[in-house]
Amino acid sequence: VQLVESGGGLVQPGISLSLSCTASGFTFSSYVMGWFRQAPGKERTIVARISRRGISTYYADSVKGRFTISGDNVKNTLYLQMENLKPEDTAVYYCAASNNAGVLLRSEEYKYWGQGTQVTVSS
Repeated sequence: VQLVESGGGLVQPGISLSLSCTASGFTFSSYVMGWFRQAPGKERTIVARISRRGISTYYADSVKGRFTISGDNVKNTLYLQMENLKPEDTAVYYCAASNNAGVLLRSEEYKYWGQGTQVTVSS
């Protein structure tokens, strides 16, 4: 099983950035997929989550209206489109996969994790 994130970088406030996460080794469409982030000294928290087969989505209040999560079951790839980035969005972003039931907003509910990609928003 492997999750590989890409697309992070250093951007100025207000700029957009797109993250990708390519999955292999498991049936992508059968898992709930999520994006989490962790800033230095803080806990890892959920950013967005998409249900199996993309039926429903969840967004943290801090990113609602600015971030969009989506998945491509043919390419086995998860995306996070981030608009109007703010300095407080600076963190390492992780994609994760869960085969549990429920709302699935906690990191401990996710089975597989990527290595993370750094997003830094600074002028």
